[in-house]
Amino acid sequence: MDNIISYLRGHREEYLNKVKDIVAIPSVSSDPERKDEIIRCAKHLKNDMADAGLENLELKETPGNPIVYGDWLHADGAPTILIYGHYDVQPEDPVDLWNTPPFEATKVDDRLYGRGVIDDKGQLYIHLAALKAWFESEGELPLNVKVIFEGEEEIGSKHLDDFLKENKDMLAADCVVVSDTGMFAKGVPSITYGLRGLAYFQLDVEGPDGDLHSGSFGGPVDNPANVLVRMLAKLKDENGRIAIPGFYEDVEELTEEERENFAQLPFDEEEFRKESVGAPGLAKDDEFTVLEQLWCRPTLDINGLYSGFTGEGAKTVIPAKAMAKVSMRLVPYQDPEKIGDLFEEYIREITPDTVNVKITRMHGGYYFLSDVNEPMFEAARESVQRAFNKETALIREGGSIPFVHSITNILNSPAILLGFGLPDENAHAPNEWMDLDNFYLGMESIAYLYDEIAKRT
Repeated sequence: MDNIISYLRGHREEYLNKVKDIVAIPSVSSDPERKDEIIRCAKHLKNDMADAGLENLELKETPGNPIVYGDWLHADGAPTILIYGHYDVQPEDPVDLWNTPPFEATKVDDRLYGRGVIDDKGQLYIHLAALKAWFESEGELPLNVKVIFEGEEEIGSKHLDDFLKENKDMLAADCVVVSDTGMFAKGVPSITYGLRGLAYFQLDVEGPDGDLHSGSFGGPVDNPANVLVRMLAKLKDENGRIAIPGFYEDVEELTEEERENFAQLPFDEEEFRKESVGAPGLAKDDEFTVLEQLWCRPTLDINGLYSGFTGEGAKTVIPAKAMAKVSMRLVPYQDPEKIGDLFEEYIREITPDTVNVKITRMHGGYYFLSDVNEPMFEAARESVQRAFNKETALIREGGSIPFVHSITNILNSPAILLGFGLPDENAHAPNEWMDLDNFYLGMESIAYLYDEIAKRT
């Protein structure tokens, strides 16, 4: 491994420049006017994958944006890993809040700024650097590798499931490695082993045929805005517990080992309240710490409300309609379809007969939970520890990545979420940045990963 690590350290600038080159391509998947840039980015990535030593390179067409595929399959009898990442990025808006040009990656001290540097282009090149280091130093890999980089992650990976189902044999692997996540903090190398799921709804409450004068009709006409507020208030009790019958039925309890691991992480609740949230206080739970609430407990939140007159001044109106958007973060072993059924049943139960309600299921996703004792996971943990020279922390994430469930279930392969981002790197926001120490140590971690997985055959 010494030659491989030496190669990576001697070629850091080369791969930093490669990241700069691909960041310059504005591959914004949500903007149809940039379809040509998406294709240009995919072709550019394909060329760099070839330079890294991958073979059988192809732009796999989908009804949307292409998936870039490559592999190297010459390690007879060795395990096979599938590497996943995405080359599409979020829009750069609002541009005036950027301190540097969003599509001109700019190095400032130990950071690289630009749209996509951490989500997810920089993390793709961590893998390509590790691959090239192995080939240049050893002439081959100790295991088999398949790679898919998609171009629709930022718009919901809408064609990924079908692609996985249609190409199950081609993509078969002993393990999937996903580098689209982060670490707990700088100096705390981490592997994410759990994600929350999601269920998202829109509620539309309709009353009279049109808006009414509140003086002429107020009283006997039940105001849809009033009704909606009353309904929303019944979704939680006075202690913040979600009131939907059966909601907590399948929630997995935290183990004592997990709680002890979380307690050892360098987390300051007051700093979190002040610096990360900026709120007067936190809605604490007597039974769970803030980290446990963030990572391992289900939630219900109102994400948006709209009804009636919202302009300047006053307008005495009974609105004909009221709307709310409601989301729930789910935990193992909550099923978003079952939760959706429970939610709809409860909403209809608490809806008065003075209004009509329409419930729309917007989107959702399943939770993810790794078996941390599985050999591939142990290999990942050891590889990060070797690179960072520190014990690897095991963490969960409060957000949702629906495609992880798709990959693990469709391909029937365990997934390792091995990312090197930091919580404050502004992914999806202006001034997105990547920590260069993590970029370089991430390369070494992935190089060690190939070695550690091969050892476990």
